[in-house]
Amino acid sequence: MDNRSSEKYQLLKNLLFFIFFLYLFFISIELVGKAFKGFGGGFAEGLIATTANPFVGLFIGVLATTLAQSSSLTTSILVGMVAAGTISVQGAIPVIMGANIGTTVTNTIVAMAHITRKQEFKKAFGGAIVHDFFNFLSVAIILPLHLLTQYIFGRGFLEIMASSLARVFTGVGGAKFASPLKAVTKPAIHLLHGQVIPGILRPFLGPEAGAAKQAVGIVTLVFAVALLFLALKYMTKFMRSAIAVKVENLFDAYLFKTAIRGFAVGAILTAVVQSSSVTTSLAVPLVAAGILTIQQIFPYVLGANLGTTMTAMLASLATGSEVAITVAFAHLLFNISGTVIWYPLRKVPITMAMKMAEICTKYRKLALVYLIVAFYVIPGLLIFIAR
Repeated sequence: MDNRSSEKYQLLKNLLFFIFFLYLFFISIELVGKAFKGFGGGFAEGLIATTANPFVGLFIGVLATTLAQSSSLTTSILVGMVAAGTISVQGAIPVIMGANIGTTVTNTIVAMAHITRKQEFKKAFGGAIVHDFFNFLSVAIILPLHLLTQYIFGRGFLEIMASSLARVFTGVGGAKFASPLKAVTKPAIHLLHGQVIPGILRPFLGPEAGAAKQAVGIVTLVFAVALLFLALKYMTKFMRSAIAVKVENLFDAYLFKTAIRGFAVGAILTAVVQSSSVTTSLAVPLVAAGILTIQQIFPYVLGANLGTTMTAMLASLATGSEVAITVAFAHLLFNISGTVIWYPLRKVPITMAMKMAEICTKYRKLALVYLIVAFYVIPGLLIFIAR
């Protein structure tokens, strides 16, 4: 009885902490939007011009996510920027695609822990990079198709479908969606952005109103990103703690006997812990140990890709903005499109991952080269060249 009471207390404590950090997450999203509005038109025009090149946007998404080790962080900031009008929906969609690629770096890093044990490494590396190849192949098909439809119709097919869904979601018959989240976060936003940050900066600012506005915007952005990072970190930590025992029981071969089960586990677990990096990385040691095969975890990875879109959905609801909700739906539709294309053709990404793992097992330094070049060097160089 004492043990049960202790477990219930721990569960309740973890859930309360989760709710607290979820609230901080919503506040951070609103602050990101406030910060970018404070930078003024010139900054916004410059950033929109940068992301107007879809390939620059794509590689910004890859690099930002690999550096932050979190697609949730990238997509949440992006949603706040779209809501603030700093980036257009057109500019944001390639960044979302890039974030999807960048998030897979964590799996690859986890697989490197097995590099000294040859057979383990072969299985672990293949299990990790199948996610990479799925996202590479999805972008290779969907981005050109999206750009082609954008050229013909003025808007890409992802934007067309996502904006239609956003309109249905935000209102019926012209009625606007009144976000309860905005009402809950408004007092904290007003206190932080309207009083605390300007109050702290006042002794250091000159008489120029424009410069003061810029300074408040910069400090607000730094604070908002730090708060967002903190909130996401602890949301994941406390939700994982709350379901830790259940997760251990979930990760057995039974749940991966069928593709539908694997897909459902990946989607639900990722939606709960708010991190595809966490859920897909958990599968890598299971593949390394031979408990699961690369074929079994592929549907699970696809499910995790869908589950991770929940973060952008929550962020868009916090803004109450139709364009922000459009970006969140575009993220969801991109992952659904990738699944529809590549699950029937799953032999392609699986075979590519297995062949790459075979090569990297023979020449293990090549695995490190792949990690650095694919996720850091190529995106960084292409952003530099294109700009």
